[in-house]
Amino acid sequence: MSRIAIGSDHAGYELKQHLIAMLIAGGHEVLDHGTDGTDSVDYVIHCAAVGRAVRDGEADLGIVLGGSGQGEQLAANKVRGVRAALCNELYTARMARAHNDANVLSIGARVVGIGLAEEILDTFLTTPFEGGRHLRRVQQLMALEQEF
Repeated sequence: MSRIAIGSDHAGYELKQHLIAMLIAGGHEVLDHGTDGTDSVDYVIHCAAVGRAVRDGEADLGIVLGGSGQGEQLAANKVRGVRAALCNELYTARMARAHNDANVLSIGARVVGIGLAEEILDTFLTTPFEGGRHLRRVQQLMALEQEF
């Protein structure tokens, strides 16, 4: 199975704990980058740590969680090589993997319930990258990192 890095802020902590149990039950290795409770924290450090784990090959994929998932996605995307996608529904989760080869999933814990979050995660993990014309576009995105 996969090695999955995961991190959250305080708003995403409970969902993070639930998804960790789900991942472990599914045979995945989980690297938890915090936070470790519901006390208020800044999400940036935890989400960047997930991005670095993916970039450095310590993890195959990453998951970042927060209230909306938006800031968490932005923080992870600041790490070179990360293609984090905010997916609060199934279509976006499928397209993020199939067309964008997203390597970090962001979910808003205050936006989706546990059942939908489980389905989003399962969709993200099981959808393969289609390649083809999408590979060219992903390569163009990655080239932008080198340019700016």
